[in-house]
Amino acid sequence: MTSINTNVGALVALRNLNATNSSLEQTQDRVSTGYKVIGPKDDASNFSIAQGLRADLKAFDAVQQSLSSGRGVVAAAIAGATSVSDLLADIKKKVIESSNPANTATQQSILAADFNSMLQQLNTFVSNAVYNGRNLISSASATVSITSTITGGQLSITNASTLGGVSTSLSAGVATTAAALSMLTTIDAQELIVGQALGTLGANAKNIEFLSTFTKTLADAVTEGLGSLVDADLAKESAKLQALQVKQQLGVQALSIANQRPQVLLSLFGG
Repeated sequence: MTSINTNVGALVALRNLNATNSSLEQTQDRVSTGYKVIGPKDDASNFSIAQGLRADLKAFDAVQQSLSSGRGVVAAAIAGATSVSDLLADIKKKVIESSNPANTATQQSILAADFNSMLQQLNTFVSNAVYNGRNLISSASATVSITSTITGGQLSITNASTLGGVSTSLSAGVATTAAALSMLTTIDAQELIVGQALGTLGANAKNIEFLSTFTKTLADAVTEGLGSLVDADLAKESAKLQALQVKQQLGVQALSIANQRPQVLLSLFGG
């Protein structure tokens, strides 16, 4: 039946064109964003999973920031402890010089003054080994805890507060050769304490590095999984885009042809 009220060909052409336009819009969105799952309307379940993975990635970033803070605290402590260790070697040298019975009273006085000056410098190293208000090597220092996992796990950074007592242990000074001789035993004991402190701080640093590397590896794995879930295959989408553009042009032509069909009726009524 030929009718001017119902153009079936035009309806079919229009329906196909609308479907093509819808697919073209979706493909253009994928090409412009790089995602095949942009929102819940594309794939509700995958989008929900992807949002959870994105939340995990932000949590991993927060953990890395926490670990970086812990790394700074330990680095400051190690710098202070290393300086104390180096200075303690110089102090020991000064003590040996002070233990020489051949020293005159003036020489002994000068050596004692140098020794006391070194102790003051040692105290400066200890008190200034601070990062973000935290000091692991002062006498009053406490163990520092930092967030180490996205589930709220905590890593305890052990303090090395024994270093804070080194200068106190050496406070007797070297005013006399006898005092200097006695100080040698104390110096040896303090060297052991400093060595143990450096070992403790080194272990802390190693733990933080292990966790930082592990966290980064986990974040990379989650990123890879997220990509396989929502990233678009741009090579495939590019080919599809060109095909749909051609299909759109053909659909427009088909609709134009279908819209012209009713005009054939005019020839039936022509003179």
